[in-house]
Amino acid sequence: MKNMRLVPEKLTEDNFADFGEVVSIQSKQSKTINNGFADKYADIASLDTSEDQGQTSVHIFVAKSRQFPLHISMLEKHPFFSQTFIPRHSSPFIVVVAPPEENPSIEKLKAFITNGEQGISYSRGVWHFPLISMNDNSQFIAVSYTHLRAHETLRYLVCRLLLE
Repeated sequence: MKNMRLVPEKLTEDNFADFGEVVSIQSKQSKTINNGFADKYADIASLDTSEDQGQTSVHIFVAKSRQFPLHISMLEKHPFFSQTFIPRHSSPFIVVVAPPEENPSIEKLKAFITNGEQGISYSRGVWHFPLISMNDNSQFIAVSYTHLRAHETLRYLVCRLLLE
């Protein structure tokens, strides 16, 4: 088994751009609506779910905390749609990704840690490890694609990721 030390970077729009979008109101313009009782931050992430007459669906994931060091044994990608995760409560989480290539490369893995207020939206085809929650029972709103045909591609890796 290959050991790899990977220190998560602070998530920013710039360092995550090759993998998708950061879902956050930071640095975004708002519009006051509802007679001044709400500020709307529109279009903070693009959804890509229209492939083959797919539909956009909203889900809630309840995640269990992970133990570290974390053993990364597989990555997945969604070749037909983007996928978005937004924490329901202020709870940091870790994102492990690899570029959208035919097969994932261990050498190209990157890790990011959110500030607890940020969500992420994976671009179509980005390799990623499933949700890495720092706390038990953390809830995430997930926005993705619903269709009758299979939509995930898995690749099994042998790598122990030493997240610090």
